[in-house]
Amino acid sequence: MTRRPALLWWGIGCVLAAMALGAAMTAPGPDIPSAMDRGWNRLMIGIQTPLLLSFSEVMNEVGGSWAATYVIPLAILAALLIARRWRAAAFVAVSLLASVLAVQLLKQLFGRARPEEMLVISDFGSFPSGHTANAATLAVIAVLLFPRLWVLIVGIIWTIAMAFSRTLLSVHWLSDTIGGVLVGVGTVLIVGALMLKWVRRPRSAADMSRTMKRSPE
Repeated sequence: MTRRPALLWWGIGCVLAAMALGAAMTAPGPDIPSAMDRGWNRLMIGIQTPLLLSFSEVMNEVGGSWAATYVIPLAILAALLIARRWRAAAFVAVSLLASVLAVQLLKQLFGRARPEEMLVISDFGSFPSGHTANAATLAVIAVLLFPRLWVLIVGIIWTIAMAFSRTLLSVHWLSDTIGGVLVGVGTVLIVGALMLKWVRRPRSAADMSRTMKRSPE
């Protein structure tokens, strides 16, 4: 059983770490990238093969288009509601909303410029990466609702792939993707600390009785 205080403190720690990283990366100026970010950006430009660019463009669409904004979240919510897990659906909805709000607040707070070499059109604010934050958010939601090793592995691979694609397209600095992971993980852990006990609470006797009556003899 997941301990609520641990989730809360880890979540707060991740969000504070993201804020500290953003402050450190923009302290010299919002238009001045760090040596680490410049070096990684040059490395990514050097490996921009057609195959990797095609993969990254697909990830760009999946992670930030109408599919990521509406289709994927609504599909997840619909599946949970069909499975009669409306509390889990509420947890997913609140987690996704909290992650989006946190990302947008930090974008406005730091106002970091994106790499000049970016290959896709993006909105204001490079830090943190919204695509990466969303990937991390979905990964942590999945792990908390379905705590299996394979779910964890798939979530990690998905998040790393999204972060890699954002820097390969030169639409984000490396530190932007790290910040996105921290924000995504942190917000879900905080929401989980507040909601998971309620989500995992056994159904009432009335609910159990209705389910038994609907089941075939």
